[in-house]
Amino acid sequence: MSEIKLNRPEGDDNRIIVPDEDGNEHLFEILFTFDVDSTGTSYMVLAPEGTNEDESEEVEVHAFRFEEEGEDLSLFPIETEEEWEMVEELLNTFTEPEE
Repeated sequence: MSEIKLNRPEGDDNRIIVPDEDGNEHLFEILFTFDVDSTGTSYMVLAPEGTNEDESEEVEVHAFRFEEEGEDLSLFPIETEEEWEMVEELLNTFTEPEE
């Protein structure tokens, strides 16, 4: 398996505004990002701001491939089944209760 580097943002770096298809802006919390060394691809997993407050509720998460160029951040939809499987595997690892 490829080397994957998991990053968790800290402080104010853990929020992002994402516009929807109608141009409405929504605030999201960045749960984590990760890089896949073998492909040079970076991914970001987001949840709507405030949804982590009640841990008994199931949280809707969104995953994107992303690219950073200086201060600019571009999000791209995940398109292949292989990418989705990798994201789901990491998300399951991230959400498993600690023993």
